[in-house]
Amino acid sequence: MQNTKHLLTSLTFVGLLALAGCSFPGVYKIDIQQGNVVTQDMIDQLRPGMTRRQVRFIMGNPLLVDTFHANRWDYLYSLQPGGGERQQERMSVLFNGNDQLVGLSGDFMPGVSKDQAILGSDTDTNVAPQQGEPQKAEEPPKPGSMLEDIQRDVDGVKTVPVPAPQPLDVSPQ
Repeated sequence: MQNTKHLLTSLTFVGLLALAGCSFPGVYKIDIQQGNVVTQDMIDQLRPGMTRRQVRFIMGNPLLVDTFHANRWDYLYSLQPGGGERQQERMSVLFNGNDQLVGLSGDFMPGVSKDQAILGSDTDTNVAPQQGEPQKAEEPPKPGSMLEDIQRDVDGVKTVPVPAPQPLDVSPQ
């Protein structure tokens, strides 16, 4: 009787330990993002001949700068949705000897962004006059009005050069 009770307690304890290692259904698993987020809009801003500083401004710091390939920057991004399969995107930016952008390789290529594909290309925010609608010429301000005074002040502004700061004297006294 004592052995059976001891055996039953042991099996219960081992079963609880085994069950604790399993994932229960309905438990939330977080999305894991790693690397540089690169969008199609970022790629569309890149132009041949850009300097490294300009590319870094648009794309951010590269994830990998290979010492054996100093003219190549690699941007990697991976996303693993909670409980899902990992997705990875890679983008390499190539420079010439003058530190100017010469090429791209990877999962993104210049073209239509996903936003433009969804919204269409006719989502221009610039307001253009309708065809056949004559444009009105800007009317001059009335004499003696405040607008005339402001315009006269603006037109009469003379540019003044900004003084350059003098270098500090670093010689020992």
